[in-house]
Amino acid sequence: MLRNILSVGGLTLVSRALGFVRDILTAAILGAGPVADAFFVALRLPNHFRALFAEGAFASAFVPLFSERLVRDGQESARRFAEEVMALLLAVQAVMLVAFLAVMPWFMLVFAPGFADDPERFDLAVLFTRITFPYLLFMALESLLAGVLNSVGRFGAAAAAPILLNLCLITALLAAAPFLPTAGHALAWGVFAAGVLQFLYLAREAERAGMGLRLVAPRWTAGVKRFLTVLGPAALGAGLVQINLFVDTLIASLLPTGSVSYLYYADRLNQLPLGVIGIAVGTVLLPEMARRIKGGDEPGAVESQNRAIELALVLTLPAAAAFLIAGLPLISVLFQHGRFGPEDAAAAAAVLQAYAVGLPAFVVIRSLVAGFHARQDTATPVRLAVAAMLVNVGLKVALMAPLGVVGLALATSASAWVNAGLLAWMLHRRALFAADARLRRNLPRMAAAAVLLGAGLRGLQEVLAPWLFAGDLVSRVGGLALLVLAGAAGYGGLAVLLGLLRRSDLTRLRRRGGGAGPT
Repeated sequence: MLRNILSVGGLTLVSRALGFVRDILTAAILGAGPVADAFFVALRLPNHFRALFAEGAFASAFVPLFSERLVRDGQESARRFAEEVMALLLAVQAVMLVAFLAVMPWFMLVFAPGFADDPERFDLAVLFTRITFPYLLFMALESLLAGVLNSVGRFGAAAAAPILLNLCLITALLAAAPFLPTAGHALAWGVFAAGVLQFLYLAREAERAGMGLRLVAPRWTAGVKRFLTVLGPAALGAGLVQINLFVDTLIASLLPTGSVSYLYYADRLNQLPLGVIGIAVGTVLLPEMARRIKGGDEPGAVESQNRAIELALVLTLPAAAAFLIAGLPLISVLFQHGRFGPEDAAAAAAVLQAYAVGLPAFVVIRSLVAGFHARQDTATPVRLAVAAMLVNVGLKVALMAPLGVVGLALATSASAWVNAGLLAWMLHRRALFAADARLRRNLPRMAAAAVLLGAGLRGLQEVLAPWLFAGDLVSRVGGLALLVLAGAAGYGGLAVLLGLLRRSDLTRLRRRGGGAGPT
């Protein structure tokens, strides 16, 4: 499981690195003006629905059921089940696509009402969203294929697919933007092209894995009925997450121009550990636990969950400390170019610091939710998420006036801790999870290492300030690289010294080697 997590995380890291190149170019070319706000809304809308209908809810419902068929009835039965679900998915997504393309101007009044007073932003947001929205259809199909591949132990292809999105957007900025009205138009078409390429890539990988899917007519079968029964609560739970993001966009559109962009750029950095660590752990842990539970190995499933939480925290706490202490130099060096000025960097850095408060909770949530979904219980996390959502929305409304866009991020972090606490409490109450001796022993050591890292970063940042903030681009990049490398080396040394990274685990990992194969 550790080998697969690191493989998925490594491929995700490549994608995120390309994503930063994309965002640096976007910040330099678009800045934080009306075209940028319009594109980010156009990108966020299909992503909301992707998380709702494609990735989050779909994976939670599909992977345990597909794994059950695979273990119980064999590969051919599992393939037929996947084909039945794909037929349903295509039919639903096609209807949704036609409907939303038709009503997009009216829907934009709900999604970003603050744009209505700015005709330029509003018209661009409608146009860009009409171009990007078909991305949802391809991502739904990609999620199905990723679920199939992950369930048969092939994690690498699905983790590599997002690399294509960033390559398409970088190409759009550099090659297509000069021939279109704005760079926003180029980025929107880049999103569309990426959806097509990602789907074709995973379809080919499924064929190579012996799990190629045929297009069949939609049918009401026992498997489809069971899938929808599990999907309903999972979709509702994913919907609660998207409501939180929807409220972010809605309120940010009412705040001064640039607020949507500040949320976006800060979230891009915040998503690095979430994607490399949180998503990687959740992606590997769900089929791992589902197989163990189906095979009657409940203790093994709980042990896997303990190790997943431990690894997630060991790798996430230093990122949270770095964002809290060094948020400004990170944002400044990465994005303060062209039309993205010092005031924009300071505003985005403050948002990043607020997100960092909840970063460990966000990562742990993915491991805790897997404990429910692996047992085909998608309803309980929804009930707990409702309480977290109410906290989130209430805090956003309370904090938007005194703190502005920073208050939105701070409310998101507070609700994440509420959600993580409720999930852990419910699992423990049902005797489905308990922190083992190793995890309990290492939690205070992790906290101590993160605090020491933060102190070291603060001191080093003061020393490097002339290079980080006042030098030319080469000096600033060099200063940031030194800050990051020194922080990583220092935390690595602390982790080994405190026993957070065990030499025996690393030795076994090197000995077994290889890519992301079956666990």
